[in-house]
Amino acid sequence: MTIGISIALILSSMLMILLVLLHKGKGGGLSDLFGGGFSSSFGGSSVVERNLDRLTIITGVVWFVCIIALGLLLRP
Repeated sequence: MTIGISIALILSSMLMILLVLLHKGKGGGLSDLFGGGFSSSFGGSSVVERNLDRLTIITGVVWFVCIIALGLLLRP
């Protein structure tokens, strides 16, 4: 059980890093490489940005649950 949660934690951590880097910051980000800069010129948030936000939040919740579960399992 602990190994499975640890693997899920590692995978969600790497996915979280990737998703955060894809977000557009003040000066743009890695999302500009994939066409994020073009869609932001239309004003407002695009569908891609909203979906990226949702996926980042879901990944963050999975990461948080894995941290809590490992803390409870490894408590002496």
